[in-house]
Amino acid sequence: MSKKPVLFDLEEEAEAPSVAEAPPVPDPAVLAAPPSAMEQAARVAARRPSRLARWFWGLLVAVVGAMASVAAWDFAAGLIARLPVLGWAVTAGLALLLLLALALAMRELAALSRLHRVDALRHQAEAAADLAAARAFTARLEAFYKGREDLSWHQARLAERRSEVMDGDALLLLAEEELLVPLDALALREVEAAARQVATVTALVPMALADILTALVSSMRMIRRVAGIYGGRPGFFSSWRLTRAVLAHLAATGAVAAGDDLLEPVLGGSVLSKLSRRFGEGLVNGALSARVGIAAMEVCRPMPFSPQHRPSVRKAVQRALTGLFSKGE
Repeated sequence: MSKKPVLFDLEEEAEAPSVAEAPPVPDPAVLAAPPSAMEQAARVAARRPSRLARWFWGLLVAVVGAMASVAAWDFAAGLIARLPVLGWAVTAGLALLLLLALALAMRELAALSRLHRVDALRHQAEAAADLAAARAFTARLEAFYKGREDLSWHQARLAERRSEVMDGDALLLLAEEELLVPLDALALREVEAAARQVATVTALVPMALADILTALVSSMRMIRRVAGIYGGRPGFFSSWRLTRAVLAHLAATGAVAAGDDLLEPVLGGSVLSKLSRRFGEGLVNGALSARVGIAAMEVCRPMPFSPQHRPSVRKAVQRALTGLFSKGE
């Protein structure tokens, strides 16, 4: 092998890039905030307490409840001994209060039962592999939505057309189009309204915890309304459980940590570069609220989305946020 020097002849030297063509230096203050409020809210709500903490709070509630019950009984008994009329009136009030508490407990159990029915329907739809299974699922879905006036016309249309379908996948698609697509449109309106509200409050209210509280409250209200649209009708405790399930899913998949990636295609880079940090964070929180809303639709829907009817997070963010800022320079 020869060790002589080798001469490389460069026919033409590459042109140096022009300064005018160089991309703009990103401003670190724009959208450079720490984890957004929606991300913090998701982490807080998705954090599962330890078993020791659950036992502690459960035992504390039981002990405090027992002490309150004994104190109320002693108060009523002593009042009966001193002032019989007033004592019996207070006893009747306590009995009525107990009945109302039992009614609320039964309502919560009914709400949890209905959410379990939604989960069972979704699992049945996922497992439907033939025409017989699709027909069984369609019958259960019709029974689930029986009596809803806003779906009466769609149920009649489904009953008309389902006998003509001889394929399981086609029957599932028909049931989705007739019963669930109209509900999807209503749920998307709630998602867009919640995203717009979170973005506006975060941008306009200069308080440290206002954005986090707004994100949590708006998310819980949005998830509750989305569940109600699909027939879940959650109560207070079941709403919190449903909210935790949605946010835990987002935190586990990492989707809640990526909200600003939706904004540049929606609003345009030139608009983002001119926004203040506060407004930029508001838009990020609004985009993440839209992500939470789409996840809530997937969790609360009694049937998985088909590819042609799956909602687009990008389009939901665009409809919710482009009314706040113009894409023009």
